[in-house]
Amino acid sequence: MPVVSIKLAGKLSRDQKKKIAEEITATLEKHADKPARYTYISFEELPDENWAIAGVLLDEDE
Repeated sequence: MPVVSIKLAGKLSRDQKKKIAEEITATLEKHADKPARYTYISFEELPDENWAIAGVLLDEDE
C-alpha cells in the first residue's frame, strides 16, 4: 500500500490537490502496479515562516 506525504510551503487550492493526487495515483498504478484504491496521499501545508532555505526563512525579504 503506497503512502505518499507531500509537504509544501504555502497553500494549494482544492482543485490543485485533486489533480496532483490523481496524477500521483495514476503514476503508481502504471509504473508500480499499485491499485489506486490502496494509494493514500496526504498534503501538509506549512506557513512560509516554518521553512528555511540556505538559513533564510521563506517569509523574510532578501
